[in-house]
Amino acid sequence: MKIMIVDDEKDVEILFRQQFRKEVREGRVQLCYAFSGEEALDYLETVQPPDVVCILSDINMPGITGLDLLKVVKEKYPNIRVSMITAYGDEVNFKRAMSTGAEHYFTKPIDFEEVKKNVLDSGDNGTHDL
Repeated sequence: MKIMIVDDEKDVEILFRQQFRKEVREGRVQLCYAFSGEEALDYLETVQPPDVVCILSDINMPGITGLDLLKVVKEKYPNIRVSMITAYGDEVNFKRAMSTGAEHYFTKPIDFEEVKKNVLDSGDNGTHDL
């Protein structure tokens, strides 16, 4: 399962590498990273069909925001599961994300056990309440 992490903060890559170390080593997960919404879309367009199964995206990024990325991905690649990550647990972004097709909405600091439970278990219907 290939998971794309989209966040403009580069230190997030190190954090995800540490937290998913066991799953990567076991071959259950492959991680790739994009540091902007534009970079994520560029990647998805280079591999046809896209090999990404799931995207975990920050909401607040310069340029294409996570919510804008969510909208484009759900229109162009409806089979890719998208979950949002944000430092702000506000109701407006939560409702917008869920109504646009987000599977999960995680707030920072990230509870990686919760992320793993929801993202790696594709049978979960997945709303993460505020």
